[in-house]
Amino acid sequence: MSEEHSQYYFNFSFFKIDPKWRWMADLAKEESAKEVENVINNSGIMFRSYSNLGLRDDADFLFWFAAKSVEEIQTVIEKIYKTVFGKYILPSRTYLSCTRPSIYVQEQKTHGFVTGNEPKKHVIVYPFTKTREWYLLPKEKRQEIMNEHIEVSKKFPQVILNTTYSFGIHDEDFMLAFEVDNIRDFQDLIMDLRETQVSTYVKNDIPMIVCVKKDIVSLISSLG
Repeated sequence: MSEEHSQYYFNFSFFKIDPKWRWMADLAKEESAKEVENVINNSGIMFRSYSNLGLRDDADFLFWFAAKSVEEIQTVIEKIYKTVFGKYILPSRTYLSCTRPSIYVQEQKTHGFVTGNEPKKHVIVYPFTKTREWYLLPKEKRQEIMNEHIEVSKKFPQVILNTTYSFGIHDEDFMLAFEVDNIRDFQDLIMDLRETQVSTYVKNDIPMIVCVKKDIVSLISSLG
């Protein structure tokens, strides 16, 4: 991975919508959506928006940011809260991570977002933590196990993996974001990965959050 692609912070901000939002006039909602769109587009940081509507009870939508500093992420979220729409949203889950070169695979394409790939229909956000036993294994053994893991992943080229690291900056070890058009492809991948050795060293890998790609205006319009 190039140096340029090893210096991004990822922020996955999930929100719930206040039911009072649904009582606003449609024209006011449309103007508010455009206000949020302008704030984010003028922020200068990378961004994608997704819907969780009807898919989870703890989140209605996701704003996914990638920036060179955490301060840039804070600034854009601060500006979102100052919009009309921002008065009607509450954070429900927040994850912070950063890109780093992989110690296992030198040429693995694991950051579709920051390399400019066209987003797929869905992203599955997948935080997880490995057991202490994993880190006590010799590096050669870890490489062997990861090679098995990687070979399984190669069977699913239609699934784009964004791997980022949360060590020391959030509660998880890793943040994965799988981009895919067909959710069943992701499910097949996970079922195959469950049979690899690496799965025995996973301490926690929930929640797995399915998100549907939507642009900002249509996303906000869908919230009622």
